[in-house]
Amino acid sequence: MSVVKFNVLTVPEGEGATLEERFANRAGLVEGQPGFEEFQLLRPVEGTDKYLVYTRWRSQEDFENWLNSREFRQGHAQAAADAGRTGHGHGHGHGGPAATGSELWGFEVVQRVSAER
Repeated sequence: MSVVKFNVLTVPEGEGATLEERFANRAGLVEGQPGFEEFQLLRPVEGTDKYLVYTRWRSQEDFENWLNSREFRQGHAQAAADAGRTGHGHGHGHGGPAATGSELWGFEVVQRVSAER
């Protein structure tokens, strides 16, 4: 069964658009990783300043392989370089981060239902 990871980012008021832009311009290297199944950036609509970065993986091992990959380092280095050019970071503390905190939540998918297409 798949595993789901949420990177929970605390985003100060007024920095949401900056964070969203960082993710829109991300290197896109995760999509080609073995075991990668899905990515979503979730914007809060009420009662919180937390954005959720949702990824779904075939296994915990696939997720850990991504974290230790050259592509992960390359993608985050590119985001840091972009942040330096614009003066805004993407949640990793480079160039005045758009997010001021981060925590990782992990879950196993026990049941899954989706619309047929």
